[in-house]
Amino acid sequence: MPDTAEHQRLQANADRQANWQRWGPYLAERQWATVREDYSPNGDPWGYFPHDHARSRAYRWGEDGLLGWTDRQCRLCFALALWNGKDDILKERLFGLTGPEGNHAEDCKELYYYQDATPTNSYAKASYIYPQAEYPYDDLVATNGSRTKKDPEYELADTGVLDEDRFFEVTAEYAKASPNDTLIRVTVHNAGPDAAELHVLPTLWYRNTWVWGCAHDGCTLKPQLRLQDDGSIRGEHETLGVSHFWLDKTADGNAPPLLWTDNETNHNRFDDGLPCCKFTKDAFHRQVIDGETKAVNPQPYGTKVAGRYTLKLAAGQSVTLRARLALDNEKPEQPFGEGFDTIFQQRLDEADAFYDATIDPEHNDDERDVARQAYAGLLWTKQFYHYVVEDWVKGDPHQPDPPESRKEGRNRDWDHVFARDVLSMPDKWEYPWFAAWDSAFHMIPMARIDPHWAKKQLLLFLREWYLHPNGQIPAYEFAFNDVNPPVHAWACWRVYKMTGPRGQRDRRFLASCFQKLLLNFTWWVNRKDPTGQNVFAGGFLGLDNIGVFDRSQPLPEGQTLAQSDGTAWMAFYSLTMLAIAIELAQEWPEYEDMASKFFEHFIAIADAIHTMGDRNRGLWHGGDGFYYDHLSANGQTKAIRLRSLVGLMPLIAVEIFKQPRIDKLPGFKKRMEWFLKYRPDLAERVSFMQSDHRVDHDRMLLAVPSKDKVRAVLRYMLDESEFLCPFGIRSMSRVYADEPYRFQFHGHDHTVAYQPGESDSLLFGGNSNWRGPVWFPINYLLVEALQRYHHFYGDTFTVEYPTGSGQHHTLQHVANDLRRRLASLFLKQPDGTRPCLGTPGPVLFHEYFHGDTGRGLGASHQTGWTALVTRCL
Repeated sequence: MPDTAEHQRLQANADRQANWQRWGPYLAERQWATVREDYSPNGDPWGYFPHDHARSRAYRWGEDGLLGWTDRQCRLCFALALWNGKDDILKERLFGLTGPEGNHAEDCKELYYYQDATPTNSYAKASYIYPQAEYPYDDLVATNGSRTKKDPEYELADTGVLDEDRFFEVTAEYAKASPNDTLIRVTVHNAGPDAAELHVLPTLWYRNTWVWGCAHDGCTLKPQLRLQDDGSIRGEHETLGVSHFWLDKTADGNAPPLLWTDNETNHNRFDDGLPCCKFTKDAFHRQVIDGETKAVNPQPYGTKVAGRYTLKLAAGQSVTLRARLALDNEKPEQPFGEGFDTIFQQRLDEADAFYDATIDPEHNDDERDVARQAYAGLLWTKQFYHYVVEDWVKGDPHQPDPPESRKEGRNRDWDHVFARDVLSMPDKWEYPWFAAWDSAFHMIPMARIDPHWAKKQLLLFLREWYLHPNGQIPAYEFAFNDVNPPVHAWACWRVYKMTGPRGQRDRRFLASCFQKLLLNFTWWVNRKDPTGQNVFAGGFLGLDNIGVFDRSQPLPEGQTLAQSDGTAWMAFYSLTMLAIAIELAQEWPEYEDMASKFFEHFIAIADAIHTMGDRNRGLWHGGDGFYYDHLSANGQTKAIRLRSLVGLMPLIAVEIFKQPRIDKLPGFKKRMEWFLKYRPDLAERVSFMQSDHRVDHDRMLLAVPSKDKVRAVLRYMLDESEFLCPFGIRSMSRVYADEPYRFQFHGHDHTVAYQPGESDSLLFGGNSNWRGPVWFPINYLLVEALQRYHHFYGDTFTVEYPTGSGQHHTLQHVANDLRRRLASLFLKQPDGTRPCLGTPGPVLFHEYFHGDTGRGLGASHQTGWTALVTRCL
């Protein structure tokens, strides 16, 4: 490990010598309209807790705020509130459309950027763009509501409120003097051509943990914030202890007036029959926007406080405000002395040194900026996540009972889940909850900057308070029972190999993962192989609307679907578990038996995908040279000959094993050789062979497709009229743009067309699309697979690339070029634009990308798996 100051802090944190990660940007961007805040009888979080309620209702399970900061249990929170003098809502949180409101489902309608961060949060920076005109809430809702699924989304910039740069750029920076002492700078820049006024309210509050009457250790007595004689604010909390908060004077020497209230629901506004406290969560909104002076507490105490700065900025002027938050044992003597700016500069210099040691020095300036922003987004999208399913289902003692329907509704079979952790989120506004397969991909770039945290996060989802007793990993908040692709083992294996040189890797981490992954693998075998033929049907498998119908829904009675991708995922899972078992057996021979188990699993699955128990009924279509799903009913089976990622996924089921490592495991080697000798009917279906390009023949390949099948599938994948686009591999062949695919079965017609951008239907929510766009996680796995095939077959295996070009290249060349195409999404073109944006400007890391233009689509801050770009630059 390099010896920068940030690396030293990471090591001290990992060794528990100093808790540098106790505080960070762990505050959600959206807590309203989440499942855990939904107590409706019909399971409608969007309708039960809309944005309009958020300023007035205390949250049960978390908090949200603008460019915020909190401790790892979200007890004490800091964030910004803004008012431009024209809005009718105090800007305390990000606004966006709900699922039913958006023409492409939920969508944040704000502009904000995660600009920088270090893994210990010793330095962090983000900015928010706030219009100087009245915020167009009604226009955004009405115009998007009038658009169809075939129309693009109507965004903030489309409304005209940002024309002529008439906006404020508000930047929040955090720097730690010590683990529990955070310095805060808020810089406001008037980007417009005229003078403008802005009210800035830096706000500190306690999460409400005192009104619910719950018994577990997440609930506390009511804390208090109180003004001290020296102008500071002292906080007292049952478990967090004593804290101190300071707001600096402005340049003219004036201290901001303080507003006080309590973080409790304004029951009078909702007329819900519950008693209302005197000072409520929405007091600052009522005082600033409505002029309701009695809304705030005239006495200087409460559980929520804000300073109110009124800034008058000339065109192009910037003003910086300062604040500081520290626990009692790390309280500074002079919160705003000469050392304040010195510490900021020191932490920024240390951040530069950290990334100089982390990012490849051969990158140019633009590539370095993209990588650093990607890492920043990955770190800023960590979030405190709290969800105790048993309490959520039963309700709290001091609150009205939940509806009876809750006992038979969402996640009712997951009452063991007790989540109160900092987790890596896909997007803290659009997806402010974990998604298990997303998290696995997040940890690949995370391992580069914080290997200890990456390993902890992977292990967390295998702990007993997440993993179901039956072995299933919870998918995501909306439906823990849904099925995501089984990539957790792959992530554990990759992180293990990334976080230490051979001979110094953390085998105890790997062994701990392996034990729990055994439970999950068994769940897959028992629950997702309905016919017992090693052909899997795992539901939609995270690919939402990729099929001819909604694969997450039960099929009509008597029908079954054999999934090419589901079966390929299980072959991929088996190979990963085999690789882990062989690695662990190098030190602990007891794992030899497990290696044999997964070797046999893989061979059986690989055989099944080609035969399905009958040599003429496999998922491989010899005439087309492609893998397809098969739909069966009443003894009739029909291939769904739709060229999509479903048929590419068998490529990823490939691993290479070194013969000397096999030779060290005599028991496994003997059983493997017996199997290959006495079960040739299965072994012949598997690409198991010694390397054909090395004199020493020291490598063996296990893969689902044979060499000829790899070449056949790549003929489609590398064809620019099919899957290959300037920015990677599309999720569906482009041939269906001109002639949609039609599928008829048992009197029902289904049609699928190539859709390079947003989904044009509500299938699976309608908020993402797998019928044409480029998705980073699958592209990353395909690139990895190509590298492994090249590592085995060598330079003698070449393919036409692109198909039809007449130019032949090695698979390593193809993999490198695919990585280049993926990275180019974010890099400046000669005209200064970036394909992901279509314009110049700061980088955003979207959920997926237009299959023809590269335009970013879906969630705009999905820097979790899109941070994989750092592995592609």
